[in-house]
Amino acid sequence: MNEQVKKFQNIEKYLSKTKGKFELFALLLREDAPNKWDLIVSSDWAIANKKASIDLIAKEIHKELSDQELLMLSRIIILDKKDLSFSSIQKEKEVVNGLAEISGIDFLGLAIKHGYLITSQLK
Repeated sequence: MNEQVKKFQNIEKYLSKTKGKFELFALLLREDAPNKWDLIVSSDWAIANKKASIDLIAKEIHKELSDQELLMLSRIIILDKKDLSFSSIQKEKEVVNGLAEISGIDFLGLAIKHGYLITSQLK
């Protein structure tokens, strides 16, 4: 998974430079979805047009990941920073364009087995 995480770090860095910074960019593995990761993001630009933002993020993911690696990704979720669950994950650790691992948390009512925070910053 480390190689895939590095690829997501590259995606986050590229999108931060070209579109604007993220408040949250995280890969989360749910207890009920073995080997399927969710990409959770939050940024002002992504919230402004969720459909176009998901399309753009997916396009960048397709550029970076192999077909086999794409199978590990379950979904892309864009969160509004006003969402209460948003602050719950940000309280775990603060990191910007880096990497922090988390585990055993509840997020959006889902048990998270493992996760990687690439960017998680409080404003």
